Amino acid sequence: MTDQELIKELVKRQLVGEDVADRALRDGAFVNRSAEEILYERKTVEESVVAGVKSELLGIPYKKVNPESIGEELLKIIPQETAVTYRVVPIEKQKKLLVVGMFHPDDLRAQEALKFIAKKEGVSLGIYLITFSDLNAVLRKYAPFESELQAAVREIGKVVEEDEQVELESGGSRDDAPIIKIVASTLREAVESNASDIHIEPQKNRLRIRFRVDGKLKEISSLPPSLSQPVLSRVKVLARMKLDESRIPQDGRFRTFIFGRDVDYRVATFPTPSGEKTAIRVLDSATGLKGLDQLGLSAWHSAIVTEAVTRPYGMVLISGPTGSGKSTTLYAILQRFNSDAYNVVTLEDPVEYFMDGVNQSQVRPEIGYTFASGLRQILRQDPDVIMVGEVRDSETADLAVNAALTGHIVLSTIHTNNAIGVVPRLVDLKVEPFLLSSALNLMLSQRLVLHLCPECKVPRPASQEISKSIDAALHALPADVQKIVSYRSPYTIYKAEPKPTCKICKGKGSVGRLALFEMFRMTRELGDAITKGFTEGTILDEAHRQGFISLRQDGILKALEGKVLIEEVITETTETFRGEA
Repeated sequence: MTDQELIKELVKRQLVGEDVADRALRDGAFVNRSAEEILYERKTVEESVVAGVKSELLGIPYKKVNPESIGEELLKIIPQETAVTYRVVPIEKQKKLLVVGMFHPDDLRAQEALKFIAKKEGVSLGIYLITFSDLNAVLRKYAPFESELQAAVREIGKVVEEDEQVELESGGSRDDAPIIKIVASTLREAVESNASDIHIEPQKNRLRIRFRVDGKLKEISSLPPSLSQPVLSRVKVLARMKLDESRIPQDGRFRTFIFGRDVDYRVATFPTPSGEKTAIRVLDSATGLKGLDQLGLSAWHSAIVTEAVTRPYGMVLISGPTGSGKSTTLYAILQRFNSDAYNVVTLEDPVEYFMDGVNQSQVRPEIGYTFASGLRQILRQDPDVIMVGEVRDSETADLAVNAALTGHIVLSTIHTNNAIGVVPRLVDLKVEPFLLSSALNLMLSQRLVLHLCPECKVPRPASQEISKSIDAALHALPADVQKIVSYRSPYTIYKAEPKPTCKICKGKGSVGRLALFEMFRMTRELGDAITKGFTEGTILDEAHRQGFISLRQDGILKALEGKVLIEEVITETTETFRGEA
């Protein structure tokens, strides 16, 4: 049964809508994953419901799996590599019967692998259909991270000298090299934990490994200091960096195949007195590439973005600090244009996610290939949509504006504190004010805050101080939004009370991060104000006239919905309309 056949059946039974199904199929093909998995990740449909449909269509019974009942001896029957590759795990063994769970029971290659294992073990096979989450829960039992690292350290048995490790990297076996296992386990655990960055830091008395998850760093392991150089050498080999250069920073990149998908890693080393610190950015397209509907846009903000990107030309500029999700939003907009009808060309520094169908290029300032010089060349490539990683200087700003004026859609980022600051920043970059009214479509700013787990959040009354902030934000909302919003004092907000047994957040209390947005449109009134000579006050007046919803207001609305912590919203945002009634 193909992926399309299953999705078609789900639509036929009205379990998912046609638009949702089409988007899942498109996005699945985009990141080389099944549409079924995409539906699960987006929580569009219950896994057990889909499993029931698959069970009926394939004629194979569905079974709910309890991972806690599966011991180490049972896991040894099916090797980890086989389990991961074919999406099959052992469930139980009854004398001469091995019961297995399969995510794709009709996979002929998986069936052949199981027959081989059954013959080797001298057992018959019993097969059940299992869900994607149950499969992954069992796969995680194969190699708990800490125990795997400890086993690798014990395997080393002695201090590994740098010269010995270099020899190992050039000719050692993947199966018998503990350093390779340590690095591979760390990379796999980072993907499993949805970490955005891995920090490998040599200290005086240990090698510290930290992950950045949901914007926060957390130490996940500590290794003997003697492993600092061997681990670094392994990472350098993967990233094709110079093993004998430790005096200056180096950059590299590599790709691995983990959990059935390609994951890219961007590596940067930095010399310190204790050794070279290594930062690895984890670029997992399964989590980093999202559609516009996954960004957390409210209905009114979604309408504004859709209107802006459907215009035949013009600029959409996104602002926000480092780590605020600007690139994720850019890629989400790019996906909208990723079809045969558009020639999409990007200039990035560096290319974060590789997108099939998009012509991506990485700038290299050291050889004179900058955003500005690249933009000149892009205009000779007959583009429809241009994405520039960042508008950071006057030349790039001027070229981007002119590209927008000559019939192209231009997407980029710019460093300002908020959406209202984009116009003054462009003028500061020497862009002629009279050009902006024709070139700009939309200015957008964003921040990321923790997304509360729907199962672990609990309601609580807002304090008097927080209630005042809520009152101010709601009172300043546009009239049409106020008609929709029905929150009244006393306000109910939410906090996280993590449950250790929660399958959604795994005891963290949050599930990733959610973006807060504010958007400022180019209008005739704003264009007139810019041309005549503007002040911050005139821009604020126009924003208020447009029905501008600030980051603070968007965050407070999401806090009242139970999506985010209101304390984090207040910490991460400011009151754009302070003192206004």
